[in-house]
Amino acid sequence: MATSTRKKNIPGIPIVTASKRTTDISGLLKKGKPSPAPKFISPMLATLTDQPFDTPGWLYEIKWDGYRAVAHCYKKKVSLLSRNNKSFDEKFYPIYDELKKMNLNAVLDGEVIVADEKGMANFGLLQNWRSEADGQLLYYVFDLPWYNGKDLCHLPFTDRRKILKSILPASGNILLSADVESSGTEFFAAAEKLGLEGIMAKKADSEYFPGARSADWLKIKTQLRHEVVIGGFTRNEGTAKQFSSLLVGLFENKKLVYTGKIGTGFTEKVQKDMMKLFSPLIVKTSPFEEVPDVNKSSRFRPTPPKAQATWLKPKLVCEVSYREITSDGVMRHPSFEGMRTDKAATAVHRDKTVKAPATVIRSAAVSKALKKVAPKTSGHTLLNPSDETQVRKVKGHELKFSNLHKIFWPKEKITKRDLINYYYQMAPYILPYLKDRPQSLNRFPNGINGKSFYQKDVTGKVPSWINTFPYSSEGVDKNFMLCNDEAALLYMANLGCIEMNPWSSTYKKPSNPDWCIIDLDPDKNHFDQVIETANVTRDILAGAGVDCYCKTSGSTGLHIYVPLAKKYDYEISKEFGKLIAHLVQEQLPKFTSIERLTSNRRGKLYIDFLQNRPQATLVAAYSVRPKPGATVSMPLHWDEVKKGMKMTDFNIHTAVERVKEMGDIFKPVLGKGADIGKAIKKLNEMYDV
Repeated sequence: MATSTRKKNIPGIPIVTASKRTTDISGLLKKGKPSPAPKFISPMLATLTDQPFDTPGWLYEIKWDGYRAVAHCYKKKVSLLSRNNKSFDEKFYPIYDELKKMNLNAVLDGEVIVADEKGMANFGLLQNWRSEADGQLLYYVFDLPWYNGKDLCHLPFTDRRKILKSILPASGNILLSADVESSGTEFFAAAEKLGLEGIMAKKADSEYFPGARSADWLKIKTQLRHEVVIGGFTRNEGTAKQFSSLLVGLFENKKLVYTGKIGTGFTEKVQKDMMKLFSPLIVKTSPFEEVPDVNKSSRFRPTPPKAQATWLKPKLVCEVSYREITSDGVMRHPSFEGMRTDKAATAVHRDKTVKAPATVIRSAAVSKALKKVAPKTSGHTLLNPSDETQVRKVKGHELKFSNLHKIFWPKEKITKRDLINYYYQMAPYILPYLKDRPQSLNRFPNGINGKSFYQKDVTGKVPSWINTFPYSSEGVDKNFMLCNDEAALLYMANLGCIEMNPWSSTYKKPSNPDWCIIDLDPDKNHFDQVIETANVTRDILAGAGVDCYCKTSGSTGLHIYVPLAKKYDYEISKEFGKLIAHLVQEQLPKFTSIERLTSNRRGKLYIDFLQNRPQATLVAAYSVRPKPGATVSMPLHWDEVKKGMKMTDFNIHTAVERVKEMGDIFKPVLGKGADIGKAIKKLNEMYDV
């Protein structure tokens, strides 16, 4: 049998990979039936059982909380498919790329997962996975229904495992799922203690039945979870949320049977994303066999808020956790866990539970066996808290992060490691404001109190995979850096770029900015005057029929952005900004100025419109600033721009949770642009300019 090695760099996950091929599998392969390469093998399914058990002839595995995936590997031609035959090739590209390198001629059955910071499989992280920066993607393989021209489905499970162990090459992200022949009850107890979804029990001599649900494979859950079909949603009277709850059910005899209302488990961003899925599915009548009473009172809520139901075609599937099922078939205390794009709605039925096989006395070797496979919890982040230098693969590129213990904010004891981890978490939110925009690197290699310098030209100084944009200076050809993905963003952070400073235009249309900026830069002013100036600016723009959006500078001022959608060049943007600045200054002459020279402002707040010029840069939304408190340039709702707001409320510690809750509220800046011609006409009518 092939020996196995256990990788130690992913805490909490039992990782087993084949390291030597010492098992003679020729005899086992002779038992296989000659068969051409199948186009698709639907995976075998397990049956739910009521409790763990200790019975001879069974093997136990962890029940992975991820997406079931069948890999059809025919040398360099690879397809990674979901259980309902949808492609995962692009979505889980690191697994797909690794499978192509393996040069196998096999069909592999397994589960794709992402490990959380404790090393446990996390379904939420898997749902939102986009690149290596979102966590390490792993493919745990547990069966081999076809190999090298042979159908192996009729072979005993243990024989298929022996062949699989022998032929699966060593890999960092394609791994053999560990199994043990020991006590199911103790293995289940260990899984329950560690917060795993459950365990699998498989008969050692079980055949592989494609697409069938067999009692030879059993699943034992540590927590109650189920897939359900979304048949509608409710919205409570007076709520600001996209929806208040989901109305869900299961198919029984081709009819959708109501199983409850899900009112928790989703953020504002998740709700917005879900509403986009709901929109094309809205129908006038309920898809449920019996129309649910969405205003039904309960013992704990005798007068619930009045809710309005919107019905949907029953096409979407989500996963839910719950406490128990009531006698009338409704879930108690359900919570949304995530959408399931890998399962067809018509295939979602209530799990039928079978009684567990008879339990026998546990073996004396149980504890030793469990120690080999039971996960151990430990921290797991992009950068661990101990190593001074670390190498991570991000978006397919190896990045070396160095000097991670270095203190960047001395008073707050915030390190370079903290900065990089911040940008790792914030990448989805900040990248839309950096992508395709030339960068002016502002580097602080020794933190905010050390010597800093600007770097525009990166010619020959950055890896070849980083995109650049050429420019000429004093007759010399040079290149700006572009920050187009997580890898480039984290590369910049590792250079000591505390803040990110992009152009207002992209290299594709360098003369046409995406926005016009009004930069409110106070001198000796109280911050309340900055707030007042921002609101006057907003009122003037609103009068002109123009939407605008505000963010903190992360320093002392506020930035107001007017979306332009690349419709105008920098000169028109600057002149429009100048007009707005003049109108604001005329209304607040006592403490504002539009004088460019500091000496001429006499301590007044500067309304700066000159940021609207080619190659000018301004700190991006969600960027950290090299200022005390590690403040962040944070987008604001206009009702937050009021007296009492403090710049220090938005910092490296609070920003991530804020955007997770609110989503990207600055997004309209990249949307429909203002009509400057119409705006100026309205301003002429109002102010005679």
